[in-house]
Amino acid sequence: MASNKDFLKALNLKEKNDGSWTGVESMSSSDYISSYSPVDGKLIGEVSVTTREQYDAIIAKSKEAFKVWRVKPAPLRGEIVRQYGDALRENKDALGRLVSYEMGKSLQEGWGEVQEMIDICDFAVGLSRQLYGLTMHSERPSHRMYEQWHPMGIVGIISAFNFPVAVWSWNSMIALVCGDVSVWKPSEKAPMCGVACQKIFVDILKKNDVPEGVSCLINGDYKVGEYMTKDHSIPLISATGSSRMGKIVGAEVASRLGNSLLELGGNNAIIITENADMDVVLTGAVFGAVGTAGQRCTSTRRLIIHSSIYEKVKEVMAKAYKQIRIGDPLDSNNHMGPVIDKDSVQTYLKAIESAKAEGANFLVEGGVLEGEGYESGCYVKPCIAEAKNDMKIVQTETFAPILYLMKYDTLDEAIEMQNGVPQGLSSAIMTDSLKQAEKFLSTAGSDCGIANVNIGTSGAEIGGAFGGEKETGGGRESGSDSWKAYMRRQTNTINYSDEVPLAQGIKFDL
Repeated sequence: MASNKDFLKALNLKEKNDGSWTGVESMSSSDYISSYSPVDGKLIGEVSVTTREQYDAIIAKSKEAFKVWRVKPAPLRGEIVRQYGDALRENKDALGRLVSYEMGKSLQEGWGEVQEMIDICDFAVGLSRQLYGLTMHSERPSHRMYEQWHPMGIVGIISAFNFPVAVWSWNSMIALVCGDVSVWKPSEKAPMCGVACQKIFVDILKKNDVPEGVSCLINGDYKVGEYMTKDHSIPLISATGSSRMGKIVGAEVASRLGNSLLELGGNNAIIITENADMDVVLTGAVFGAVGTAGQRCTSTRRLIIHSSIYEKVKEVMAKAYKQIRIGDPLDSNNHMGPVIDKDSVQTYLKAIESAKAEGANFLVEGGVLEGEGYESGCYVKPCIAEAKNDMKIVQTETFAPILYLMKYDTLDEAIEMQNGVPQGLSSAIMTDSLKQAEKFLSTAGSDCGIANVNIGTSGAEIGGAFGGEKETGGGRESGSDSWKAYMRRQTNTINYSDEVPLAQGIKFDL
């Protein structure tokens, strides 16, 4: 199926994209990013790298667009987002196939990612009528005090390859209804997805006579990203990626006293108690570990298993892994596609070597798949190893389908192991005990931003705030009140009396 490129034509993608999709008139750029599919190793297309000249023109156009966009009533801003959501519905099949082909995730996950974009559009449309402030009682007579929220300006978005379209929409759709404009740098490993999303959105802007600078695109490696992180005219940078990248971005933005919203790495665990339903365990753990070839920030990296059922879980998991079908992700019969590129393959192989060197015992061996259908060299075997939580490799997030098993005797011990890593994104417990579940969710339980009961660590809904603690960065995107990160808060006090009483009873007579 991957050889059928009709979805590229449906999205009006060219083999060479010269920059006319950036939000400004096309400018010359001699450098191009070549996007090769990890599915079959074939060239998908080329995307021009944004020059400094282009970047400055884009920012200038964004600033002008913000002046227009910020005064448009929020429900009318929501109407533009609603139309984009409808356009995504029309393009769901083609865009989902592009996501699958360029990134390597299964077609079901590709379609699911576009559905996530549609869902956040729907959420943002409702939000456009709910950007609430608060009213407070003043201590001074005949005074009214309240707070309101205003748009910040340009929101710079840096997204990762593993969710090449959804994470941008989490940020941009919310930012747009808040009155902000956005400049997006997609991952250089999935640039065609960025071009496709931008093309669809620009059509909506044109139809509604909205300035194109409301949503702009830049492309390139970290050097292009630095244009934004160092730019004092961008008050908020939302960056998704590794903890290493996030520390660099966070420090740079903080040095100019800007705001950053960081969604970084995870080292997620499922605690499997003696009361767990094994059918629930199997589905949650296997999808969490092998979905997106282990390249989600919420992927399950560790299973912390009660000693009384440890051998049983080992047996069930090893048997399940033998049934995983690996191959072309556009073939819906396959469970798992390739990792993103050959660099990721090497990272995977080195992690296996490190785990073995530290004494890990592999129950299901890993390795690179070869032969017909695996010509790209990016297909690997999901593997399972018995390990200890304090191993250096276990403490490290590896973006690959490697799952570590370890045992515990008491729930307190399990929670300590769950929390005993630098990252704090997602976590789960499998149990039929109300007491165990509640303890896991209590103050003395999981220290992660996401804590689930009887579902895996992967597969968040857009209605809840998404993000984590510690080296995960502390940011929150998507649902709940995450919109507040894209706005500035203003407290207002109105005196409607004929006098000017001061707060705290201070007297100042002239």
